Amino acid sequence: MVDAALREQLIEFLDGKGAHASTLDALADFPASMYATRPAGSPHNAWQLLEHIRITLNDLLDFCSNKTYQAPKWPDAYWPSQDTPPAPQAWGQSLDALRRDLQAFQALLRDPGTDLHSKIPWGDGQTVLHEALLAIDHTSYHIGQFVLLRKQLSAWNG
Repeated sequence: MVDAALREQLIEFLDGKGAHASTLDALADFPASMYATRPAGSPHNAWQLLEHIRITLNDLLDFCSNKTYQAPKWPDAYWPSQDTPPAPQAWGQSLDALRRDLQAFQALLRDPGTDLHSKIPWGDGQTVLHEALLAIDHTSYHIGQFVLLRKQLSAWNG
């Protein structure tokens, strides 16, 4: 019973629900004209943040579920190589991929066959619980940056 409650809380937090805007709500309806706009003093633009969140979540999911996992080169592979979307449809594709990975991570956590507490055999002592908490923390941190960016650009109605 405790394990089921923990799983549901992890799923809820991975969704970004709770004390702040959800991940997908914060990213929704962002103006295309501002994808590459970086306000003064901001370290990243919206495209960079979206891609970084997507890339990192995908890597954490891959690490939890892929026996042949190979870590990408840190930090370069965790950020987009371009400051702007490479094509007009790239934003939507990135958002769709993030949505799929969020759902896949939630499915992994919901699966009673997923042992949250055992060490991941191909890791260095990490557990699925550890990686889920890392995904929650990392995503939440950057969604906070994204909301601030939206406020700086007057592109936030939340």
